[in-house]
Amino acid sequence: MPAPQPDRQVDQKAPRKTRRPRLSAEDRRASILDAATEVFSELGYQRGKMSEVARRVGVSEPVVFQNFGSKSAVFAAVLDHAAALMSEGLRSWAGRSPTVGAWLTELLAPEHLAQVHARGSVGVLFEDAMTLTSEPEVLEAARRGNQTLARTLTDLLEQGHADGSLRPDVDPAVGAWWLISLLSSQRFRQTVAPDPADTESALGTLTLRLLVGDSAG
Repeated sequence: MPAPQPDRQVDQKAPRKTRRPRLSAEDRRASILDAATEVFSELGYQRGKMSEVARRVGVSEPVVFQNFGSKSAVFAAVLDHAAALMSEGLRSWAGRSPTVGAWLTELLAPEHLAQVHARGSVGVLFEDAMTLTSEPEVLEAARRGNQTLARTLTDLLEQGHADGSLRPDVDPAVGAWWLISLLSSQRFRQTVAPDPADTESALGTLTLRLLVGDSAG
């Protein structure tokens, strides 16, 4: 009696596992950076877990460490990435405005200032970084990032001299650091000022007048 043959029709209909396309090393690193930027901006450095970064990328946690080495190294890379994104965004934003003065008016508007360090924004990353005094790698990345932003703002304010919308007596480099200082100290004012919203609005108006002059607003 012949041996029973396997049911080939059933075998042919069995579901096949689909494999994800293998990412290049560069693409995998970029995807980890994107996920880590989201996690740290939403949860902060202390609460942000590498397991959550790995979950969002769809890899195991060891893969994250294989690419960066440590949690602080991931955060430092995120800060470099965020500084580049912010610089690109500022240039693009200013490029859509008729003058640098008009762009500054938008930048210093109360509704924008209120969002600078909102949870989930990249601005909150630098605020968080400056509190991590025990992480020299992170502090160095924060320093680099702020210098990158300062160079971008300096370039934009120099364009303001060229288009006539920036006061001629304003040093673009000093103006750039003034803007960074104003934005970086926002959390302090929100904590101690009796009326933070009014304080932010008044400081934005004052800064605009210092940079643009009587044509501000």
